[in-house]
Amino acid sequence: MSKNAFAPVIAPPAIVSKAQAVDTKAIQALDSAHYIHSFTDHGDLATRGSRVMTHADGIYVWDSEGKKVLDGMSGLWCVNAGYGRKELADAAYQQMMTLPYYNSFFQTTNVPATKLAAKLASLAPDVGDRSFNHVFYSSSGSESNDTNVRMVRRYWDLMGQPQRKVIIGRHNGYHGSTMAGASLGGMSGMHAQGDLPIPNITHIEQPYYLENVLPGESEADFGVRAAGWLEAKILEIGADKVAAFIGEPVQGAGGVIIPPATYWPEIQRIVDKYGILLISDEVICAFGRLGHWFAYEKFGYKPDLVTFAKGVTSGYIPLGGVMVGNRVASVLIEKGGEFNHGYTYSGHPVACAVALANLELMERENLVGRVKDDIGPYLAKRFTELNNHPLVGRAETCGFTAGLLLVKNKKTMERFNGDLSVGMVCRGHCFSNGLIMRAVGDRMIIAPPLIMTHAQIDELIDLIVKCLDLTYADVQKNGWLA
Repeated sequence: MSKNAFAPVIAPPAIVSKAQAVDTKAIQALDSAHYIHSFTDHGDLATRGSRVMTHADGIYVWDSEGKKVLDGMSGLWCVNAGYGRKELADAAYQQMMTLPYYNSFFQTTNVPATKLAAKLASLAPDVGDRSFNHVFYSSSGSESNDTNVRMVRRYWDLMGQPQRKVIIGRHNGYHGSTMAGASLGGMSGMHAQGDLPIPNITHIEQPYYLENVLPGESEADFGVRAAGWLEAKILEIGADKVAAFIGEPVQGAGGVIIPPATYWPEIQRIVDKYGILLISDEVICAFGRLGHWFAYEKFGYKPDLVTFAKGVTSGYIPLGGVMVGNRVASVLIEKGGEFNHGYTYSGHPVACAVALANLELMERENLVGRVKDDIGPYLAKRFTELNNHPLVGRAETCGFTAGLLLVKNKKTMERFNGDLSVGMVCRGHCFSNGLIMRAVGDRMIIAPPLIMTHAQIDELIDLIVKCLDLTYADVQKNGWLA
């Protein structure tokens, strides 16, 4: 008998119809009974019933009632290459049938994780002595930022400065929802639950021009002043106690807060002056979202650590990590001995295989270049036209992210009372009319897949205008403009 007689018969993946019938009520009942969702009021959800998404293709998703929706948020900032990419599914299948899992502990590696680390290093723009030749893997941005805390503090221990423990973040920044990730972020609602932030993490104000500008102050001057809040905090704490500063190039979950061009160069000057490490959280901004492989290149600064996740696999499978600059990596490797940190799924071979296929796809289709030179500028042109709408105080873009502010009075920029939840009113109209657009307070934001055509961008803008018109009608009917 052949030694392979009892080997399983491996059939190719079955082609499943995308239009399978789903019993919406039955799924909603099971969901309500068993599934605790992220960032969800479950009492409210139980009265409404979950929206059941069933299939997707390109830039569109469908729910169980057959509604086709333009996904203006790329899932959760992550489906950069769009839905239905067979080459990514094939990469996962082939790797699963070759080596579905092995750990990276105990002086062991696997081929996809090793090749991906080299590929990521090749894509990271050179920043001199901080250039990126090393990668530490996780499964998410949250885990990656937990890793940053461990790595930064280990670095300073090895440098003979163990008192450098404080990491400074920004109010309204988002760095994940684990204990360390949520602490690094500056979301007050998250800090109100779980006794956060953990010790030795503090925050400065965000560089949001519309909220913090002084009378007559230019955006350029504001950018320098906003960066100066970091220097003031360093001096308040004591420079010898500060380990690092962490920030998103563009704040995503905080409402697509785009800093003035003067902000990041001044941040760089300050961290260099006081010798602290700089962490660029690019979970949202990397892999083409801003028209560059990594966003620090766009804004002209030189981080020591770069957090990544989401777009590295286009969200098809969980993968995250930290790009570790030479300045930090050399100390950890040459002086550190064993680094007592890691995850079961660090360097997961299937996730890394999908990431490699995704990056190859993005290069082949020049998605990063298209955002920089074609669809990014076209989105900017069309999106800024929304400034003409009576509800819009300001509409702005950066690469393939965009946000607009809903205001009560365009001339004075007076805001609506937060209790009215005008953003959520607009969000409701969006989904009812075939568009996913996220509300962050009174800011409406998008981050669409990077595969959009000009015609699809036109479709997106038409939908946004329709939903703004419906929201404006509600606002007028309810007397909220008085």
